Amino acid sequence: MITIESLLQRIHWDPVFGQGRFTIGYYDRLQHRVITVPLEQIRLQAGNHFSFTALEPDGSVHEVPFHRVREAHRDGVRIWQRAVRGDGRTAP
Repeated sequence: MITIESLLQRIHWDPVFGQGRFTIGYYDRLQHRVITVPLEQIRLQAGNHFSFTALEPDGSVHEVPFHRVREAHRDGVRIWQRAVRGDGRTAP
């Protein structure tokens, strides 16, 4: 399984794979649920290997650590999901 950072780079740089509508789902610790945002609402910063900036549907902006990303979808189909350990918690 590739890392979410590698997947985001592939979407950005691979013109064939990058076609489609992508969404990223990350765990929000305050709401205790996965928030899904369109890839267009995410900003990656050069040299930042720890987080990205997400513009929420309500207009707020959050820094999201890569380790909180739980899933990615392309055209409504899940193409990536963070591994889950035997105790039900997500793996790092």
